Amino acid sequence: MKPPKQSQTPGETPEADFEQELEEVERSLLSLKERYDQVQRDRQQQAQWQQRRDQLKHNKSQTPDIKAELWQIQQQLEMLELNLESQLFSWRSFKKPFWQAVRFGGMGVIIGWILKSCAE
Repeated sequence: MKPPKQSQTPGETPEADFEQELEEVERSLLSLKERYDQVQRDRQQQAQWQQRRDQLKHNKSQTPDIKAELWQIQQQLEMLELNLESQLFSWRSFKKPFWQAVRFGGMGVIIGWILKSCAE
């Protein structure tokens, strides 16, 4: 006996599905590696800016140039911190759970309506 055929679109085989999923995993892994490298670079740069800021703060003479540089360093640190935080969460990381919640929540509402109409 042959196993029952699964419904597939013409030209689509389980091997093609697997290859497509494998390519998606490879792209995700590459994206993750790039993000990890970016986070490492940002953390290193953040440490350098913080060290320079501490050096300037401990300087006895606070000239306008030093104050301007401190302000600029603070702006750079805030930008790096925002960059580090903002890229931890992206739409891609929430996309699948979001649509699953929408789909199953919607199905729950529909099933509830059906059960309510049957109970009346």
